[in-house]
Amino acid sequence: MPAAPKSTDPDDEVSIAPILGVQEKTALQRIVATQSFWVTVALVVVCIVMTILQPQSFPTPENFYNITRNFSFIGIVALGMSAVIAVGEIDLSVGSIMGLVAVACGLTLEAGYPAAAAVAVGLLVGAVVGLVNGLLVAYAGLSSFVATLGMLSIARSLAVVLSGNRMIYQFGPSGAAFKRLGGGALTIFGDLQLSNPLLFAIGLTVLLGIIYRISAWGQHVLAIGGNQQAASLTGVPVKRIKVQVFVMSGLSAAFASVLTLGWTGSAINALGSGYELLAISAAVIGGAKLLGGEASAYGALLGAALIFVIRNALLMAGVDSNWQGTFVGVFLILAVYLGKFRGAIRD
Repeated sequence: MPAAPKSTDPDDEVSIAPILGVQEKTALQRIVATQSFWVTVALVVVCIVMTILQPQSFPTPENFYNITRNFSFIGIVALGMSAVIAVGEIDLSVGSIMGLVAVACGLTLEAGYPAAAAVAVGLLVGAVVGLVNGLLVAYAGLSSFVATLGMLSIARSLAVVLSGNRMIYQFGPSGAAFKRLGGGALTIFGDLQLSNPLLFAIGLTVLLGIIYRISAWGQHVLAIGGNQQAASLTGVPVKRIKVQVFVMSGLSAAFASVLTLGWTGSAINALGSGYELLAISAAVIGGAKLLGGEASAYGALLGAALIFVIRNALLMAGVDSNWQGTFVGVFLILAVYLGKFRGAIRD
């Protein structure tokens, strides 16, 4: 039987898009739908309000330098944390890794070794601790919460033992070169300076953003967090990639510790205490989903910036510094809720 002739009347054609509720989004719509966009808006609004309220102290080159330098340390840690969260895991040991790395670098410099050797030792320590975390989670089958919580205690204890519970500040002949790594800055306009930690943070953010966007490894990381079983069935090396993201988290914490040590000029075993919450908060506020499958390098750095701008604003407003943790916690809860809300709209 011959097929019925196709109607040429445009009114007879039915689009499937309205039926399924699916529409092609423009580039602007995709940007607006991201959490990092709204965090950017919030950051700009806070800066504008503080500029109006505190015109003599907030929009100054000195304050800009201090804020951007301070959030860069957490931002670098948050970059590694975002990859861990993207695969559906968590790393509670990053603060303790920073303390252990600081002691290792300090002892290396105190012994008279060059700055490059101290940096290499610090990064190696961070990578080894991250590797142990990854092996415990991926191959020993421990939950990342338990494994990294245990490592939090172990690394901090090792830092205390290795340092003899003392401050290390005699960095030897290479001390000046090492301190320039975290304490140096680039002057761009008059008195406006970009600290070395900020420059490193921006560079790493761009690099990780590109990796997430175009590399197979980045896509595998997000796929594991989205559906680990499906990713495994399609040939994604789930265990190996989980180990790699924990190593990456350890390296990012180690690098942040090296920069912090260069800036402060003294190594203490308590360095990084409480940074776990800040790094997780920055990553989640920037758009990382705690259940995995979604993360943003730009968002992680931006989340750290928002946290520190708000802390700076609270201090300028005369709010007791003990309330800062409350505001960080509130923003973390709001960020998680916003993520759930965006997911519900998408579904």
